[in-house]
Amino acid sequence: MTNINLHDLSLKELKDLQAQVSRAIATYEDRQKKQALAQLEEKAREMGFSLAELTGTSMPRKRAPASAKYANPANPSETWSGRGRKPRWFDAALKSGKRPDDMAI
Repeated sequence: MTNINLHDLSLKELKDLQAQVSRAIATYEDRQKKQALAQLEEKAREMGFSLAELTGTSMPRKRAPASAKYANPANPSETWSGRGRKPRWFDAALKSGKRPDDMAI
């Protein structure tokens, strides 16, 4: 560890140092967990397993973004995948008598 003479630092340098220390403290536990996880994964690999196999958990899958299925007839740049809440333009089009098939891409 470096010895820093705090009396020789300016106020700005002291505040910068304080911010760095605060960030280091805030991320300390996360860094320790990541290091422990990496060591466990390496040990499992050495033994011919994955850590997920040994713990009985699976790694979360990353879902690909949904592709657009519907487009706003008034503004084709506004699209909707059919997931989640219906956009206002979709509801308005349905109320005006359009069918979802009319707006399908």
